[in-house]
This record gives sequence, structure tokens and C-alpha cells, in this order.
Amino acid sequence: MSDQVITRQGAMPRKIPIRKRIIALLRHVVLIAVTIAFLMPFYWMLISAFKENTMVFSNPIKWFPNPIRWQNFPAAFNYPGFPFLKFLWNSTYYAGMVTIGTVISCSMAGYAFARLRFPGRNSLFSVTIASLMIPGIVTFIPVFLLFKNLGWLGSYKPLIIPAFFGNAFFIFMMRQFFRTMPEELADAARVDGASEFTIFWRIMLPLVRPALIVMAVFTFLWTWHDFFGPLIYLNQQDQYPLSLGLYAFRSRRTTEWGLMMAGATLTTFPLVILFFFAQRYFLQGIKLTGLKG
Repeated sequence: MSDQVITRQGAMPRKIPIRKRIIALLRHVVLIAVTIAFLMPFYWMLISAFKENTMVFSNPIKWFPNPIRWQNFPAAFNYPGFPFLKFLWNSTYYAGMVTIGTVISCSMAGYAFARLRFPGRNSLFSVTIASLMIPGIVTFIPVFLLFKNLGWLGSYKPLIIPAFFGNAFFIFMMRQFFRTMPEELADAARVDGASEFTIFWRIMLPLVRPALIVMAVFTFLWTWHDFFGPLIYLNQQDQYPLSLGLYAFRSRRTTEWGLMMAGATLTTFPLVILFFFAQRYFLQGIKLTGLKG
């Protein structure tokens, strides 16, 4: 019965054409091959975290560590000059605050561009979208000088505060989502005396929750891996996030690749947990973004 389909109720079953089954099989083979290709670097990092230093770059590659060095993880975790818990807190604080700022600012700006009528709305939105075409390195020096004159260097202010002023890509995404919401919902709320902020907060935001989760997950991932920003604006090691702390650890232990891979695994592990708990809403938001974005 697995190779048969029913065209309509009561009709005789017919066999799936061999050509379609071959195409479906090839698709699955390609998907499996692509999945393996994407997982190989992660698997190599994981097994290297359990290897002795001399086994990491052995030729041929040993795809399973023997013997398994469990002590690499506590050694990396407690290594002097690599305060993992401090770096973990810095990364969580940095990524969490940027995510909060991005979600708040982009959802409000997207709602304003989609629902509110004000002079120059379309022109301002065009300028916002046009900013996506400007490479970040072009504006880096003026922005750096601005933060220097404000006295923000050496703190997280240059990294966090700009997030509360929006991100052009996510503003565009939220605008597209809000434009798909029925206008009748807002009209009914206005008849009942609801303010525009009440309509935004209590009616529209719950309807675009999948988009908010997609925005939050992407922002958290990008910020968690950010290396350039902390490298430029932070100057004290106790301020480093994990991405920069891991680099500092490597500069001290250039030959301890087993400990290096253990530290990289510990850095990646929180993201795996985040995606595990958010995957349902994340995939739902990706699907809706593809349909309505």
C-alpha cells in the first residue's frame, strides 16, 4: 500500500509512476548529502574536543577519538585566563540586549510603516531600505568617531544602544507581515475606543508572533557570533564575549587544539539548546516569511 495512492474516494488505487519515485529518491539523496556536508565541520569540532593534541590533525583523519579525553572540557572550562562563565554571561547579556532592542524597535517601526499614515512615510521607508545597500565598513569610521566623542568606547553601549534604533532588514520584514493583517481588526478596535498603541500591542503583535521569533532567533545568533564589534569597542578582557574570549584563549594556547575545540564546543552548545526549544516557532515563522514576505 506504500506505493499506491487513492485519487478519490471509492476509486481504484493506482501505482506511483517509477519516474516519480526515482525523482523523490534522488531528492532525498541530495538532501542527505547536503546535510552531511553541513554537519561535517561540527562533527570534526566535536570529535577533536575529545582528542589528544597530536591526534587532531592526524593523517589519515581519525573519525572517532581513541582514547577519549574527557578532561579537555574541565581543562578548558577552568583554564587560567579563560573565565568561561564570565565570557558566557557577557555573550548572553550582549546578545540578549541586542535581541530585545531589535525586536522592540523593528516591530514598532514596521507597524508604523505598514499601518500609520504620516507625511513622508514612503520616502522615509525608501531611505530605510536604501541603507541596506551601504556596506558597514563604509560607515565604520564615522560611527567609531561618533562613539568616541560620546565617551562610549570601552563599554557595551556602542554595541547595544544602536539596536534600539532598528535594523533596516527586520523593519522591512515586519512591515510586510503587518500589511497582511486584516484592517478590519484594527477598525473594530478603534470603534471600541482602543488607542493605536493598544491595537499594536494587544492585537497585532500576537498575530505576528512567528515573525517576532524569527527576528529574535536570527538576531541572537548573529550577535552571539559577532567578533568585529567587541574587538573594536571593548578593551578589557573581563568584558569579552565568548567569541572574543575564545580568540584570546587561542592566542595563548596556539598548540592546545584539543582544548581549543573543547572551548568552541562549549561556545556552540547554548545555540543548539536555543534552537532545540525554538525550532517549532522558528520553522513556522520561516514558512510564513516565505509566503507573505
